Amino acid sequence: MLKEFLQGFWSGTARLILRNRIIILLIITGITIFMGLQWKHMRFSNTEANVLPDDHPETLQYEEFVSIFGQEDNAIVLAVQDSSLFLPGNFNRWNRLSKQFQANPEVNLVISTDNLQELIKDNEKQEFVLKDLIQEEPSSEAEVSAIKTKLFQELPFYESLIFNKESGTIRTIIYLDKDILNTSVRNEFILSDLENLVENFENETNLDVRVSGMPYIKTWNSKIIIDEIGNFIIAALAVTSLIFFFFFRSFRATFISICVVIIGVMWTFGILGLFKYEITILTALIPPLIIVIGIPNCIFLINKYQQEVKKHGNQALSLQRVITKIGNATLMTNVTTALGFATFIILDSDLLKEFGIVASLSILCIFILSLGIIPIVYSFMSIPKYKHLKHLNKKWMDTFVNWMERVVRNHRIAVYFTAVTVLVLSIIGIYQIQITGSRIEDLPKNAKFFQDIRFFEKEFDGIMPVEVVVDSKKKNGIAKLATLRRMEALSQEIDEIPELSKTLSVVNLVKYSKQAFYNGIPKYYQLPTTQENNFIMDVARKSSENGNLLESFVDSTGQIARMTTFMKDVKTPRMEEIEGDLLKSISKIFPAERYNVYMTGKALLFLKGTKYLIKNLLLSLALAVGLISIFMAYLFRSFRMILISLVPNLLPLVITAGLMGFLGIPIKPSTILIFSIAFGISVDDTIHFLAKYRQELTANKWYIKKSVYNALRETGVSMFYTSIVLFFGFSVFIISSFGGTQAMGGLVSATLLFAMLSNLILLPSLLLSLERNIANKKTFKKPHIDVLPSQDNEGGTN
Repeated sequence: MLKEFLQGFWSGTARLILRNRIIILLIITGITIFMGLQWKHMRFSNTEANVLPDDHPETLQYEEFVSIFGQEDNAIVLAVQDSSLFLPGNFNRWNRLSKQFQANPEVNLVISTDNLQELIKDNEKQEFVLKDLIQEEPSSEAEVSAIKTKLFQELPFYESLIFNKESGTIRTIIYLDKDILNTSVRNEFILSDLENLVENFENETNLDVRVSGMPYIKTWNSKIIIDEIGNFIIAALAVTSLIFFFFFRSFRATFISICVVIIGVMWTFGILGLFKYEITILTALIPPLIIVIGIPNCIFLINKYQQEVKKHGNQALSLQRVITKIGNATLMTNVTTALGFATFIILDSDLLKEFGIVASLSILCIFILSLGIIPIVYSFMSIPKYKHLKHLNKKWMDTFVNWMERVVRNHRIAVYFTAVTVLVLSIIGIYQIQITGSRIEDLPKNAKFFQDIRFFEKEFDGIMPVEVVVDSKKKNGIAKLATLRRMEALSQEIDEIPELSKTLSVVNLVKYSKQAFYNGIPKYYQLPTTQENNFIMDVARKSSENGNLLESFVDSTGQIARMTTFMKDVKTPRMEEIEGDLLKSISKIFPAERYNVYMTGKALLFLKGTKYLIKNLLLSLALAVGLISIFMAYLFRSFRMILISLVPNLLPLVITAGLMGFLGIPIKPSTILIFSIAFGISVDDTIHFLAKYRQELTANKWYIKKSVYNALRETGVSMFYTSIVLFFGFSVFIISSFGGTQAMGGLVSATLLFAMLSNLILLPSLLLSLERNIANKKTFKKPHIDVLPSQDNEGGTN
């Protein structure tokens, strides 16, 4: 009954499409215009996506920190490592550059040699005051040298903050207005104002300025993503069009297919705008994905149309059969592909959820466009001539199909031996895979801003902030000497970790206060004794400048303090070790009954987010396998057929995972993503093959061998065509500057190539070997695969 209903449905769909051609084209045009109008709502992401849910404990702790101290990643750092900086002209120009930055409304504060202040004690008023380090613009090398000597030798408070004593590197810190951090204003300031000022300075002084900091990295990250969207779309169109033309040798068919996928891309951008989603590093991949996935739809439909024309020459009948015979099979394959992406929707990560929603909807849209446009456009055109059909008789393709049939017919033992051998080797490779990742390892390695990151890691031990928050549970409890000593003890523990920079906290300020109390003598840059602390605190309380300095380190009640350190780019396993060591030190130094101490910051959020993401992506892969298994169960109503259909699609995933282990490619968010995507796409070939196989079984009265060989001959060509398009289509992502995108492109391409061979050789071999069990109608109940209408025996597609 369901079979009859669906056959009637697709016949009705064919009549509806072909009898209402103008109306359907107008509807598609109207929707396309509507989607185009939604583009104005598109915006590129200016924020760093937090993959953790909003109610995750780590997210809540970070939000609590931000509510007290504000965002900690608003600093841009500039540095020069060149002795000629200390020539009077260059030194003054460097200080003038700082003034130019400070003049911008986007900048909240600049700390540089131009405005460094020395904390001194006013003996008359018995209070601390701040005095400018540079009173007048130096005019000679001796004056600059005196400033440098004082800074490097007498002001340890600024060491690792403004200068590196060993290398002589000087840096300037620009703190952006926190209100613009996640807006386009930040990008405009960095890409225009800051870049121009730095370029002018370099041109005038011939000094190389290094620039970094999280706002700077995020801005250049966004810019490269934006630039690459156009490159991906152009490359995907060029590659798929060339392959399509090579197969069909028809400008007309190629042009129609390009138009279909371009409209699909327009709809994808419209969906992004309609939902007001930001364009991120993931959603930026969807437009070229739609091109790569849409072209195979066009291949199946146009190939079937040309075969029907070649068979009987009746254009109207050919177009009707395209819809009735290919429509349902193409729908099923697009649904399984969409399911592979839709599994991301259940995850708590907004980044992946938005990616899953837009990708799955766009895939269904490209199916509707393919089915709606191609038959209608061809109905207005003249019937294809002989030259348009010559590709159906390619001798090299016949040779390829004959080779596959010989392998399946005569070498099944070799096929199984090869499959088992590859499986064992892959399992060995899987055991060598590491689960890792780092904050910047996927960034473009050749970009100047990436090289500058490495420079700051070497000179100042990193740029990724890690915060330790100390809650003394008492008002003004931070000022207690016992608390300060505990914080100093933790600072010393942090100093022992090579991947972390020296800490910056209220402890540094108290040490500086003691140095000032003793007239600036550097050896007194240390925590005061109990007796000294009383005198120093009396002086500090009278000093308004001290209160201003404290705002950055302690909350308004004096109960909560922050300790800031910076982490180098390390892999997540090492990051976990560092976190574990620090937590042990914290529990040892700060009694839990008297202090509440926790760690936070963007570096730790990345660590927690990576672990959370990998766990959830594994869940999405399992869900994709489960959903598609249910889908296959609905189609075939046979447990054996479900297993047979899964083996050729799971084996390529295992092979790819094994290759990752042997090649040293770690499991991380950007690589584990490929498994759900590849599985959802590769199972399409299985559906096409088994659909045709089931029809052949019915036509050949359950004679297995003949059915398998017929199905292999008739689906092999289309499966080969589409797999080659997908392979080269996904390969375009290798041109990306981002390591994660490159890995996704290469690994998905490899997986789909393995899947093609598996479906064309291993799948029919399994069917032949298990023919007795499968042919037994008691175990292979009448399945719903009959909903894929029976097709005539013509080579090239199904």
